[in-house]
Amino acid sequence: MHFTTLLLAAAGIASAKWIVPGARWLDTEGNIFNAHAGGLCIDRESGKFYWFGEYKPEGQVEGGGISVYSSDDLATWESHGLALDTIEGHPWISPDNVIQRPKVIYSEETEKYHMWWHADDAKYSSLLQGLAVSDSIAGPYTFVDATAPMGNWSQDFGAFTDYKTGNSYALYSNGDRLEGRDVYLSKFNSNLTSVDEVVFRFNKYDFEAPTIVQTEKSYYALMSHKTGYRPNNVVAMRADKLEGPWSQPFFVSPAYTRTFSTQSGFSWRIKGTKKTTYLYMGDQWDSVSLWESRNVWLPIDIDEREGSLQVLWHDIFDLNVKTGEWTPIKGKTYNSKNAKLAGDVWLQEATFGAGNVIATGIYGNESTITFEVEGQGQDQWVSFYHQNTDDMGFGDQPQGAPDRIGGSWQLRRISSVAVNGDTENVETLYQRDSHKGIILSSPLLLPLKKGKNTITVGGLYNGVDHKGADLDRIVVYPPEPKTKGGKN
Repeated sequence: MHFTTLLLAAAGIASAKWIVPGARWLDTEGNIFNAHAGGLCIDRESGKFYWFGEYKPEGQVEGGGISVYSSDDLATWESHGLALDTIEGHPWISPDNVIQRPKVIYSEETEKYHMWWHADDAKYSSLLQGLAVSDSIAGPYTFVDATAPMGNWSQDFGAFTDYKTGNSYALYSNGDRLEGRDVYLSKFNSNLTSVDEVVFRFNKYDFEAPTIVQTEKSYYALMSHKTGYRPNNVVAMRADKLEGPWSQPFFVSPAYTRTFSTQSGFSWRIKGTKKTTYLYMGDQWDSVSLWESRNVWLPIDIDEREGSLQVLWHDIFDLNVKTGEWTPIKGKTYNSKNAKLAGDVWLQEATFGAGNVIATGIYGNESTITFEVEGQGQDQWVSFYHQNTDDMGFGDQPQGAPDRIGGSWQLRRISSVAVNGDTENVETLYQRDSHKGIILSSPLLLPLKKGKNTITVGGLYNGVDHKGADLDRIVVYPPEPKTKGGKN
């Protein structure tokens, strides 16, 4: 069963489920989906998807271990706890260690699931690859070793299996030091216990978070620039063979959106009965609260004649993992131009805004904007389209330096959202940084009664007044159809 190819179980797969990029995903128990910078693997027995990711305890940066979730539809997730737990005093999997970007591959020779990750100390001075194994896909996994691949450094880790040859490969950047700054594509040995051959070396691009998308004709390597937890413009490179030559890097999303405020990390090929679909699986990091970082999964559009790849933004899309088909969900738009303003909120001229204006001055709980919307008597997704220019630099940071390495940025603004005047149960809306003239969206699931509702947006007040982002419009989506298997 190949690592990047979807093999379908004979039964038990839901027909379609909605994926909401950047939302607060919940598992079937109602707990937050806490698995970051991860990867998918398929269980050889059940055909289920298993997602492995970094577990981020609240208030902790490193050393949370690796969590695992299973799903039939890539939208409804059941937690199986920690696949790899930390051990106090362990040299490589203690609560003080770096345990990042896990990927799991099945080894036919050992008949075990092999988990690989970036293993390090808290100072990122070792730059190793960790290996743990398990007889069952959900674990628990037993630590084997942490090694330097062919004697080299290894930082951000990715993995890829060629669905045509069955060969598996490791992808890893070799650090931030001046003598590093490369990304390696290395082939695993036959039993997946080490890499034994460098297939290609992306020299001096200074990229990280690598993943590969394979089509019938091409290979596309996606990587991000190095700007810490702050998003940047992810690029792709194309090749006919893994050995290269590879094309020049090109952006995979509109410039200055910083790949919709995400970082690359993984991708997946769904070979359905009607269509082959490719998914970009990125992270929307929250450097203030890493455990609150969001998963952003989006469809990829590939034009083989042009040799181009684009990650497509949709607030919500309906994915059928059996047929491989996906469909954007349509909602109803309400522009800020037609909303009710209070306090210091005003409509500022903006050529890029709906109606050539955008609402600004949303500050604290006195300066607000209120939309009147139609509801259907159920929980409904609402997307808030905003501009947040805090990335432009502040304090001693130069203006207009959004991708300056080592700088400081405000990665988000925070708004409050009240439905029908209920100020006792306000929702918190995180609005990621964008850029001047760039509109991005953030989703919330809101309880809307049937008929007319009001949605009031202000700057969150939690003892301190927070400034909300400039607001362009909101989009209200219909309730998600009820399907068997829980709700995400």
